[in-house]
Amino acid sequence: MEELTLAISRFFAHSTALADRSDWQPLAHHLQNVAAMAARFASIFNAAGLAAPAGLLHDIGKYTEDFQRRIAGEAVRVDHATRGAMLALQQYPDLGYLIAYAIAGHHAGLANGIESGERTSLKERLRGVGLPPLLPVWQEEIQLPANLGELPFKKAGSGGPMFQAAFLVRMLFSCLVDADYLDTEAFYDGVAQPGEPNDRNVLRALEAPRLEALRERLDAYLATFTADSEVNRIRVDILAHVRGEAVRDPGLFSLTVPTGGGKTLASLAFALDHAIRHGLQRVIFVIPFTSIVEQNAAVFRRALGDLGESAVLEHHSAFVQPPPTRDDAERYQSQEKLKLAMENWDAPIVVTTAVQFFESLFAARPSQCRKLHNIAGSVVVLDEAQTLPLKLLRPAVAAIDELARNYRSSVVLCTATQPALKAPEFVGGFESVRELAPEPPQLFRKLERVRVRHVGELDDEALAAHMRAHEQVLCIVNNRRHARAVFQGMADLPGARHLTTLMCASHRSKVLAEARDDLKSGRPCRLVSTSLIEAGVDVDFPLVLRAEAGLDSIAQAAGRCNREGRRDAAASEVLVFSTANPDWAPPPELKQFAQAAATVLRSHAADPLCPAAIEAYFRELYWRKGESALDGGGLLGLLRSSRLDSLPLETLATRFRMIDSVQMPVIVPYDDTARDALKALRYVEKSGGIARSLQSYLVQLPRQGFEALRKSGAIQPVAPERWGEQFMALTVMDIYSKDFGLSWDDPAFLKAESLCW
Repeated sequence: MEELTLAISRFFAHSTALADRSDWQPLAHHLQNVAAMAARFASIFNAAGLAAPAGLLHDIGKYTEDFQRRIAGEAVRVDHATRGAMLALQQYPDLGYLIAYAIAGHHAGLANGIESGERTSLKERLRGVGLPPLLPVWQEEIQLPANLGELPFKKAGSGGPMFQAAFLVRMLFSCLVDADYLDTEAFYDGVAQPGEPNDRNVLRALEAPRLEALRERLDAYLATFTADSEVNRIRVDILAHVRGEAVRDPGLFSLTVPTGGGKTLASLAFALDHAIRHGLQRVIFVIPFTSIVEQNAAVFRRALGDLGESAVLEHHSAFVQPPPTRDDAERYQSQEKLKLAMENWDAPIVVTTAVQFFESLFAARPSQCRKLHNIAGSVVVLDEAQTLPLKLLRPAVAAIDELARNYRSSVVLCTATQPALKAPEFVGGFESVRELAPEPPQLFRKLERVRVRHVGELDDEALAAHMRAHEQVLCIVNNRRHARAVFQGMADLPGARHLTTLMCASHRSKVLAEARDDLKSGRPCRLVSTSLIEAGVDVDFPLVLRAEAGLDSIAQAAGRCNREGRRDAAASEVLVFSTANPDWAPPPELKQFAQAAATVLRSHAADPLCPAAIEAYFRELYWRKGESALDGGGLLGLLRSSRLDSLPLETLATRFRMIDSVQMPVIVPYDDTARDALKALRYVEKSGGIARSLQSYLVQLPRQGFEALRKSGAIQPVAPERWGEQFMALTVMDIYSKDFGLSWDDPAFLKAESLCW
């Protein structure tokens, strides 16, 4: 026992400023803590037997003289991660690869098995070239299990066995990385201010609201609703029926409810009931657009009363730190490991974007993967499920299937326009999807509030005539230039307004608030917008004009017409039109959507928004695209040709990109709140709270527009000596208009002297 104590005191995982090393963290303690925590995380998907050895081995390479010199302050570069991966394969030759990837990549990220990318391949690292010798004392301090046991998983799903293996590697990587971060954080917080809890200690110690308490608050909120109209009576019936389905076993569900049918609160109620019934950990809402993330999170907080603020985590940020390179991976760990900026989704309710959710499921970076294990054992609600990008649809479907199949997750496909993703019609599609809504075809008939018809071609003059002939009308077109042209043609009319993503969210909210007030008061309201208004915006027009688009987009447009059912359905119209002007032509992919919609509008002219028509539309669309186009990155094919030792983990992360074009965020000092926040960035120690407050003042620009404005001096970094170029703000408000937002494409008329903050 005495020898063990002496050995432990000699080898350390983390150091402090004390020269006598009395408060340094013993290496064995760190390895055992991480192993126990990682095993606890992985137990939810029955993989504790894999996660614990990963924890024990991840820093085993610190049992070297070189690393102990480095931790004592010497300038010695040491790769301490590879040695653990090598031992994993020596100790566990069959399944060892499942943890070797995670161990080798727990600082720099997951690498490919065979072919090197930005990161050196696992195969190359396993050669052990240049590694310092491992001291045998590790065997005295660390006891490895004899084997990893058998995988408890069911048979592989639609992605195949190597898809399943790669998915498991990322989940184990998540358990390991999160446990490593948390134990390191706990150690340093414990020695930073002995006896005085700091911010992170306090935050970690706080007990999150229990799901049962959240349900109580939700029930109290729902009890205040009154069924004072036919639409509200139907919403109440939907809610009751959906909640009654919560007793069903975990797995795959669909919630097919027409726009305006109360899906948001019904899905929250089901998710809480279902999670409580089956012992699931949390509820995760996956939403396609940041604006709806903020909107739904606000709805949830309001519905959950006094617990809303502490229960609901929004995870979306336009302020993205650049990823570290291989050369500074150690610096990345030492500087970033102790920051809480990388969310691990340890909250009862998480509201996030589809980009964040799905790209994380295929990611390779520690910061993106850290949260993955907390998706296991959760209820995942995919809001507007039809918006999954077609080019990645098949791998996304495979990931959803894997979560439900092997990770104790229930996944709800929630939308008014349910995509046709069931097997066998959809290759690799879902099996056993259970519907939560009561008789969707009947429900759609009951909630039919509009008539949809195609009116042929409308040129700009005819479109302007429609806008002039009606005092309350919404026009939705497919690109910003067309929207601007339509607005300019009617700008002299009472109630004329324009909505665009070149306006910051606070600006758009102001425009929408004015529009709602005019609509409610019966005043003229002529609004032209791009499709952004279809993203969950609550407005109610008697007439909507919609440029040709996919049938799901037309259905969303219809949701802005007679939304509350207070008008006669026959007098509430959505008029779909085409345009011959080549300047307003939709992009090629949107053109395919419109062509598929046109086919269905002809065959289902009487009721083009019924579930049968929607299903026919998606089948037509998938047929037009072709099977290979639904896996544009070739991810599933790449995995089918892989082995356990050649998993292309880095390549998968690189190819799974839901958004191709890089968008750069610019802060618009739109009002005093934004201007004060920008000034505060010059002196605050931490930027997290200010960054969140500035979310609603961002405009996302294509890189070429961003660079043009930067070159002209119209945008500049805020406090670059503190934050680098993390916060880029508009400094010349001459190019920001109350009607059009940011005119990023023409900086020639800038007045450099008119600085605005």
